[in-house]
Amino acid sequence: MSRAAIAAGVLLSLALAACGEKPQTASHRKADGHPSDGPSSAYTAGTWKAGDAAGWDAQMRTRAQGQNEYSRTGSPP
Repeated sequence: MSRAAIAAGVLLSLALAACGEKPQTASHRKADGHPSDGPSSAYTAGTWKAGDAAGWDAQMRTRAQGQNEYSRTGSPP
């Protein structure tokens, strides 16, 4: 076989391989739930149980205050 025939064969195989890719589209959308409906496991806070929205909100407020530098140092803003 000549080099031209080999090169043509390689180009043809590459062109055909590119045509075989399947489209990557999402089949359906999953609706998001409320975060307080999450699973209850060993890694969740001890005061919160799954489905407890008020406990979830309280836990998030407590967590946010722990990250607030003004409340951590005791100095007013």
